[in-house]
Amino acid sequence: MFTGSDVVALRQKTGAGILDCKKALTETDGDMDKAVDYLREKGIATAAKKAGRIAAEGVCYAEVKGNTAVLVEVNCESDFVSKGEMFLAFVKEVAAYIFEHDVKDVEEVIEAMKGKTTEAIQKIGENIKIRRYEKYVSDQAISTYIHMGGKIGVIVECAAGVSDETIHDVALQIAAAKPLYVKDEEVPADVIEKEKEILLAQIKNDEKLANKPAQVIDKMVEGKVKKYYEENCLLNQAFVKDPSVTVGALLKKENSTVLRFTRYEMGEGLEKKTNDFAAEVEAQMKK
Repeated sequence: MFTGSDVVALRQKTGAGILDCKKALTETDGDMDKAVDYLREKGIATAAKKAGRIAAEGVCYAEVKGNTAVLVEVNCESDFVSKGEMFLAFVKEVAAYIFEHDVKDVEEVIEAMKGKTTEAIQKIGENIKIRRYEKYVSDQAISTYIHMGGKIGVIVECAAGVSDETIHDVALQIAAAKPLYVKDEEVPADVIEKEKEILLAQIKNDEKLANKPAQVIDKMVEGKVKKYYEENCLLNQAFVKDPSVTVGALLKKENSTVLRFTRYEMGEGLEKKTNDFAAEVEAQMKK
């Protein structure tokens, strides 16, 4: 069984209509993960759809000091506050604490900054949350990039020898192209198998493709997997400033490669309450 809240959650994850979400949950006995796959197989939801629309406010902030880089996301309640000097000063204090201390997790940062957070909340008049951070300490090359005034933040580490311009361009690439992995080998086998399953189900549900010869379908699946690598593995992606070369080829010219990266998109996965939407779902559930 499932509830109206489950329908809300599935719609936010997939962008599918209320009735489609209701049917998917019915067909899968209320299993959320299976319902997402069901909608994808029917072509109603896309593979890249995020689990929830981005709704929270705040900023991503990044900085490099010597061989150390820090990326942090801090959330507030309004876009107006996120652009204010007091809020940005607090965000920089958070980053400074992470630079200066060997912290283990974000809970430790929250606890250490509790007093300053309370003070900032009182001054600003909005709730403030230190959400997450990443810290790189490296003897290689590191760079950061902030896009759209803090909406997206990136840290990237490349093998030593890469030029400042190129590593900056790679950080920009990560912000723009949203890679999930550095290279093919990092993609879990079950992820590729799931992509294959989804494509085969889509073909089965398409009258024009369902009767294609097996070898043709195999080639379609192979092409789909190749495209997945090209879209989601950083080194396989076409370079945004020159699509004729891949990021991997660009770095190879400088005898370098990407070792790791972190990309934050401000507010991803956080939701604002939408009372009218919930009411709409409840109304549809009664039909």
